[in-house]
Amino acid sequence: MSPPKRRRQIAVALGYRAEEGQAPRVKAKGRGLVAEQIIARARAHGVPIQSDPDLVEVLAALDLDMEIPEEIYAVVAELLAFIYRTNNKLP
Repeated sequence: MSPPKRRRQIAVALGYRAEEGQAPRVKAKGRGLVAEQIIARARAHGVPIQSDPDLVEVLAALDLDMEIPEEIYAVVAELLAFIYRTNNKLP
């Protein structure tokens, strides 16, 4: 029996500025080595990383600098709440 195939790493970076009143945008995305570099840069800059394979698949289908669609606002809001808590900006 052969070992299970390892899924290729996928990463998407979102940018969000609450003061602008716009939806988060896709700022970077990639698979394989590019994904690893996105994750490494996030870690190097202290950016919290959340793993959600289903969400990343949806986000990876979007174009760069595209606002996230309304259909996934709730999921992304949960992600942003995680990041704010991680950064001690929410109780």
